[in-house]
Amino acid sequence: MDSLDSDLPRRQFLKAAVAVGSASALSACLERTEPVPTGDPSAKPARQHAWGDYVRRDEHGNAKLPRHQVLLYVNLDESGPPSADARTTVADALGVLDRAYEWSHEGLLHSIAYSRSYFDRFDDPLPENVDLPQPRALSPFESPTLDTQDAVVHLASDRADAVLEAERALRGEREEANGEAVETALTDAVTVASRRTGFVGAGLPAKHQDAAGIPGSKPVPEASPLFMGFEAGFRGNQASEDYVTVQSGPLAGSTTKAIANIRQRLEDWYGEQSYEQRVAEMFSPSHAEQGLVEGVGSNLGDDSGVDRFLDDVAAEAREHGRVGHAQKAARANRDADGNVRLLRRHFESTDDIGSDQEVASLHFPSLQRRITAFEEVRRAMNGTDLTEVTPAIRQRVNNGILEYIFVRRRGYFLVPPRRHRSLPTPRPES
Repeated sequence: MDSLDSDLPRRQFLKAAVAVGSASALSACLERTEPVPTGDPSAKPARQHAWGDYVRRDEHGNAKLPRHQVLLYVNLDESGPPSADARTTVADALGVLDRAYEWSHEGLLHSIAYSRSYFDRFDDPLPENVDLPQPRALSPFESPTLDTQDAVVHLASDRADAVLEAERALRGEREEANGEAVETALTDAVTVASRRTGFVGAGLPAKHQDAAGIPGSKPVPEASPLFMGFEAGFRGNQASEDYVTVQSGPLAGSTTKAIANIRQRLEDWYGEQSYEQRVAEMFSPSHAEQGLVEGVGSNLGDDSGVDRFLDDVAAEAREHGRVGHAQKAARANRDADGNVRLLRRHFESTDDIGSDQEVASLHFPSLQRRITAFEEVRRAMNGTDLTEVTPAIRQRVNNGILEYIFVRRRGYFLVPPRRHRSLPTPRPES
């Protein structure tokens, strides 16, 4: 396979292997890597979304997400409520991953989450404290394809070989996963409707910026974890896992998960905007004016500092003729006590779903207790109200980063606690 040529730098090779996802890609990947730590099912946390204590942290305490990620959107083969046999199949297939891999960025972090369409198979409704509507467009200028598949499986690891091997085990294409016998496949009960891959972390976007949507001048900094050239996911600007967790009822321990796929067109971002203008539109105009951001923003530590510039966003917009992405979203991303409402775990991709072309895009998983919180933050990010403040700000111009991002797909899911992860009912018994 030319795309897996052994002369490729190691990180580029591993990303290419995950994107290809074939048996030969896995075989070549296994030849290059050390053994993956094995798992202990009893050591797994009760919450599927409990990743924060099991990933790398930088010197500021910011979580560094696993470098290689795969999303498998699946549909249950049966109609109506799932059978006991299907539930056992899913439980057995996921159990293989629990035993095969350590729950960490060096092993494998994984989850399965379910859509409203899945829960609509049942006569019983979801509990009142579980907010899981069908996905929808959230602005007048977007028309995303809506992901209503029954479920999505999320695999993540710093080890490309772990992600690839786990996926092929779920598909019934491996007899062993990290030394653990694979006797049951997830695909014995479901069909994979869509496979999407991605990567995140310093160096990876720069290595893979030869994609549609990014200028040929290769402007993405080597130190940036994302294509747009800045750090993200500062600890002080993220909700805690406790905060986004449903606290009571039959589905206590769950969370909701919104996943968008966003195409990026960064020719003007890098070609027409100066560094200071990019800082202004990513963070806030005051960040640029006061020189608060250096390089990719690592100097900000564990907090972007955007809360300092939320008191009068409209006044700042009038003064500077533009507004920042972070400050717009933050207006709705704080509760009455000042707590951040969303826990974002986004990663880059060059997938062009449905074709072989490489296109710069972003997979944007967001965790929150209620989907309504995500929708409110997304609408605040639209900045529609700020277009009335000054003619310099239009719906997509000088309005954060909206000029450069385009939502292509969106889905909403419920991530149940581990004890209910295998084809749950809307009101599972404890």
